[in-house]
Amino acid sequence: MMSQVMAFELIQPTEKKIYTTNNYAFIFGKAKSAESLTINGHHIYTAPNGAFAHTVELHEGENRVVLKTLYGVTLYKYYKTTPAKQDIQAEDFEKTKAYVNHDNTPLRSSPVDGGLNRIGHLFGGTHIIVNGSMGTFYRVLLSKDKEAWIAKSDVTLTDEEFCPAEFINMDSKRYKNAIIQSIAFSKKLPYTIEDSEKEIILRIYNPELSDESVYNLNIPKPEKYAYKVSLDEGEYTLKVRKLPEKKNEITVIIDAGHGGSEKGAIGCLGDEEKNINLQIALQASEILKKHNINVILTRECDGNLSLKDRIKIAEENDADIFVSIHLNSIGDVPMNIHKTRGTSVYYFNKNSEKLAKIMEKEFVHQAGTNNDGVKTASFAVIRPTNYNGILVEAAYMTNPHDSMLYTDKKWIKKAAKGIAEGIIKFINL
Repeated sequence: MMSQVMAFELIQPTEKKIYTTNNYAFIFGKAKSAESLTINGHHIYTAPNGAFAHTVELHEGENRVVLKTLYGVTLYKYYKTTPAKQDIQAEDFEKTKAYVNHDNTPLRSSPVDGGLNRIGHLFGGTHIIVNGSMGTFYRVLLSKDKEAWIAKSDVTLTDEEFCPAEFINMDSKRYKNAIIQSIAFSKKLPYTIEDSEKEIILRIYNPELSDESVYNLNIPKPEKYAYKVSLDEGEYTLKVRKLPEKKNEITVIIDAGHGGSEKGAIGCLGDEEKNINLQIALQASEILKKHNINVILTRECDGNLSLKDRIKIAEENDADIFVSIHLNSIGDVPMNIHKTRGTSVYYFNKNSEKLAKIMEKEFVHQAGTNNDGVKTASFAVIRPTNYNGILVEAAYMTNPHDSMLYTDKKWIKKAAKGIAEGIIKFINL
């Protein structure tokens, strides 16, 4: 939504009174003329296309934000409150048996819901032992040297007696492009997965038997690889595979972020991120097809598509590479329009780091954007390990300088070429 403010159109804020817990007020929009604009006495830079953006630091209580032009003054009031800090302590209790409620349940290294602390994804019906809690998490006993955390909402406690799982057998198979190891038990057990320097390590714990009962599966990893842990009738399988070397054997998923009712970030000019993502994705797909690469788009038009559906498309098509295209916006931080701009590339798993670094370098080269760095983040579509997944933030929707780029059709072509060339260079390693 836009609100008329003197000689300007504001995208944000949309109200004269705002109640927030943020540390900064973020104000951006489009200038209608070349008239001067100040916010709380600071002269605001306006890009040639009229885009502007600015942040104001907020203190507790009422904050007055004054927008002034030659046409007059407009006042906005921000009312900031700071949530009370809760001092949450860990509580110990007797060992208690519990069951995991559903598949793909995160097992974490700390009692925090989010971030890079996932160390495994448990299967529904997994037997675990909990011996403490903190806030909304239970502490999970894995072995004498290993504890983890799991959300209370993800498990069901039971007063059943402890009954250790029985080891059944182990197996190992080697193929041209993959190694598969398996181990079977009489019931589902908790596990962690580690991507070490030279190998993938699956550790399965049987704490009902002993706090020293740990089973390891170790598989060396090739230069470019993907891996997956699966469970079928009590048999855990770790598969580590080498990515195909030939372009015509690679399957690439191009994911245009957001879509439908999910508009994504809104730019200074009122542009919607979802539309720009799709333009880049469609053109990148065409370039890759000309190189005889099998490309699948998660969406080819404007429509709703869940994160789970995007991952499902990749898994059902045995994807090797997954690239999600987005445009960035700033969070609750001070903005520097000369620095908070450009392209950043995110990965979650180590096997995707090399692709992320190549993509950042190639995209910046092709699109002429600022290098905003390669970073790690726990985005749902790049968490799976069975493909190399990255998320590209092509530019900042809310930066006046970058708005000059993403509104230019020629830049869209450059961005698409950057995506395609990054993928091709990674394949050709």
